[in-house]
Amino acid sequence: MAMGRRKRERQETFWVPTGELPQTPGHPFYERLNKILDGQGFDRFVEERCRKFYADKMGRPSLPPAVYFRMLLVGYFEGIDSERGIAWRVADSMALRRFLGYELTDQTTDHSTLSRNRRLIDLETHEEVFVWVLQVLAREKLLDGKSLGIDATTLEANAALRSIVRKDTGDGYQEFLTQLAKASGIDTPTREDLARIDKNRKHKGSNDDWEHPHDPDAKITKMKDGRTHLAHKAEHAVDLKTGAVVSVTLQPANRGDTTSISETLEQADENLVGVMADEVACENLSEQVLREVVTDKGYHSNAVLKDLHGRDIRTYVSEPDRGRRNWVGKETERDAVYANRRRIRGDRGQRLRKKRSEYGERPFAHCYDTGGMRRTHLRGHPNILKRVLIHVAGFNLGLAMRSLFGVGTARGCQGLCGRVFAFVLAIWAALRRTLSPRRRQLAISGTGNRFKQPSLSISVMPRNRAFTTGC
Repeated sequence: MAMGRRKRERQETFWVPTGELPQTPGHPFYERLNKILDGQGFDRFVEERCRKFYADKMGRPSLPPAVYFRMLLVGYFEGIDSERGIAWRVADSMALRRFLGYELTDQTTDHSTLSRNRRLIDLETHEEVFVWVLQVLAREKLLDGKSLGIDATTLEANAALRSIVRKDTGDGYQEFLTQLAKASGIDTPTREDLARIDKNRKHKGSNDDWEHPHDPDAKITKMKDGRTHLAHKAEHAVDLKTGAVVSVTLQPANRGDTTSISETLEQADENLVGVMADEVACENLSEQVLREVVTDKGYHSNAVLKDLHGRDIRTYVSEPDRGRRNWVGKETERDAVYANRRRIRGDRGQRLRKKRSEYGERPFAHCYDTGGMRRTHLRGHPNILKRVLIHVAGFNLGLAMRSLFGVGTARGCQGLCGRVFAFVLAIWAALRRTLSPRRRQLAISGTGNRFKQPSLSISVMPRNRAFTTGC
């Protein structure tokens, strides 16, 4: 057999029949996801909401709203952080082309068009799409809305800490240290002199004095791993019965938990009201929504507990050890704190706090770690929140996919065939052991009583199974 060689000079084909183009059966996960979206009328919904942002006659080549939001969902399911990466992945994958409705001869959307549409469509429309996904969960009985767990995490900003400037003068960090050195008597300071002056200086990273010139919303904060970065704070309200994220807010990273919780609860209340506007979804919701709030000790304060107690919301907030306290003139705060203390010590309080630890951390791992959004590629809270809202909406759609299909992301389908094959082999092995000739002979002769009868154990996937981040 003669050895073939790669052609170094390639001549493009002038004409190719469409019937000879390669075809793909499509990805089974995205095929099922499209059935859910089409069955619930997703395209019609987003086209009606986005009609006001499009010109009637003139304009650049249009990106349909249904395709735009599906591309952002691809960012979650494929774990892609940037819009440039999403556009490249869509252009490279035949399965994603089919998911978005592109033919093989169609030119896919460029990342600049995707970014342009994101800036064009306002934040309120993205929030409406998020509420629409919650309505889908409510129709499938995957949303309860009674007990919510609140937790927050930090997202690294698309801004370098060395680029911060003074708010009052606009000087950079090196310029500011040079002025301090000259004021102390050093005319030509070296790098060692600047480092020595900066070492023992107090409040040198205060957000009151410094900001990033291109992203003022990014704040200086300490990350989970101990590093100091410019970051944002994402806070979730999670349904503790189903694990669905009811609301997500993006706030300054230096804002305390006791201050940020009010905005998250207000957004959760608005989203649940929007879900109840749908008749079918309203029938499957709990009769009393937003009745319990479960948080960690970072949210414990007199003002928070007093406010929630006044709204007739039961709190299960872990209490830090503050020693003996003075309640003179604070009878209302005392009653709220003592009532919360009794609840967290009970059996129900212990169960709810364990659920908050599980259901609260899982969306962070899925959306920001394996989902690729731990570091943002956008600037400004409105822009980032648009991406985060659809990202978390993809997580909620993953809950519906797990309930109907068994996996919540496209990557979770990779080992599905192997698991099904192993399940069939386990059944076959159990049947062979049960029907073996030796055991039939022992059963007929009556001498096999001292042997244990074989049992067939088949594990069925529960509806609310806990999944790892790799699914």
